[in-house]
Amino acid sequence: MEHKVVDFAIQLAVVLFAISFHESAHAFAALLFGDTTARDAGRISLNPMRHIDPVGSILLPLILYIFSGLIFGAAKPTPVDLRNTRDPRLANLVVSAAGPASNFLLATIGIVVFAVIRRARPEAMGDLLEALQGARFASGALAPITYLLFFFVLVNVMLGVFNLIPIPPLDGSGVLLSIGGPAVARVFAVIRPFGFLILLLLIATPVLGNLFRPIQGIVLRLIFGA
Repeated sequence: MEHKVVDFAIQLAVVLFAISFHESAHAFAALLFGDTTARDAGRISLNPMRHIDPVGSILLPLILYIFSGLIFGAAKPTPVDLRNTRDPRLANLVVSAAGPASNFLLATIGIVVFAVIRRARPEAMGDLLEALQGARFASGALAPITYLLFFFVLVNVMLGVFNLIPIPPLDGSGVLLSIGGPAVARVFAVIRPFGFLILLLLIATPVLGNLFRPIQGIVLRLIFGA
């Protein structure tokens, strides 16, 4: 039970940081295009309290952890007014893509750190595997660091991939809308009212798991070097 509590606390801390970085990236990208709405609302910040949504950031991760052992979450949408930007279509593309891109950047940094650890302390990877299996935490400071880093990489990849799903209100819909133009806009106008319901169905059915499973496999190979 103690291991589960620590495990959930570590994953939740990673999720809160990841979504804070994600939303700050949206806000900063909007600012680069001339829209100060998000900046004025204090959304360029790594302080999770500025981004937390009680349901998406706390309740959803808890439910997902109970049923799957892995978590990710969502934050309050970052306010962006494309009318304030110099090129609304390009701004929508870049602002939408900035969030997932920021998560992939963090995951890449984590994978590089793992490559350094594998080279310098290869036994640490065996200790990490035992910790992930719930067997034990090895002694020393490196074991908890690699455990946290593992979820840091995994959560950021999952968050980035999930947000690229082209269903409103996820970032992937903004990317596709910017590329596809009016034809895509008409389709999204029809499904937008049902977007949240569609996402709930994806989470509640094996669809999302089938999407994540091969991606998780790739991440594991990158982390463990196999």
